[in-house]
Amino acid sequence: MDIASIIGFILGFGVIGGAITMGGPFMIFVSVPSILVVIGGTFAVTLMRITLNDFLGSFKIGLKGFFYKLDSTQTLIDESVEMANVARKEGILSLEGREITNRFLEKGIGLCIDGHAPEIVSNLLTKDINLSIERHTVGSDMFKAMAVYAPAMGMIGTLIGLVQMLANMSDPASIGPAMAIALLTTLYGAIIANAFAQPLAEKLILIRGYEKRNRDLILEAIKGIQDGTNPRILKQLLDAYLPESKRVEDD
Repeated sequence: MDIASIIGFILGFGVIGGAITMGGPFMIFVSVPSILVVIGGTFAVTLMRITLNDFLGSFKIGLKGFFYKLDSTQTLIDESVEMANVARKEGILSLEGREITNRFLEKGIGLCIDGHAPEIVSNLLTKDINLSIERHTVGSDMFKAMAVYAPAMGMIGTLIGLVQMLANMSDPASIGPAMAIALLTTLYGAIIANAFAQPLAEKLILIRGYEKRNRDLILEAIKGIQDGTNPRILKQLLDAYLPESKRVEDD
């Protein structure tokens, strides 16, 4: 679970909701037609740019922005070096049945145990990394698109409301409420874009980068384990993925 995303989401909407309730009745900010135009319209035009499967899959990827837990880089290094020690002393088959915390690392070790050549293992894992990046990119791009379309749909809703208001200028008493409803669509679009879609898209890009870094680390660890690299040398290679302040020098 990503605490930062959840706190930011709650605080963001909490501040907006607090400002609304402090200024008057909350229900004056609720307009079903405006909600339909902005949310329904944003989903519709977003769906036009991607496939239905990618559209639905992007929401699953979007959940990573709130519930994704990144594996510790230090833990991955320690686990990899420990397995390199075991494999160098007892052979790669000695790792069979071993409990491995990271699924990608487990997959790589499994390929090694199955006896695949290093080039095949590297190609398979690299392809897995590239496809994962592609899926994450589709998801982040969709939310970035929603951040663009939501304000545009809000403006369209506002123009619709203004046309309807101007068509009923004979009743001056209705102008104020009609204008308020027309402006709500702009408000909804701005909230969706700036308090949800754009921050989520940027968080997914950040997660994608962290995940790629960890998988690149694992790929290098698998190569070292298969090649029988000295565990001390392998640790030095993998420590490069850590910030300098967190690197531990060997005695």
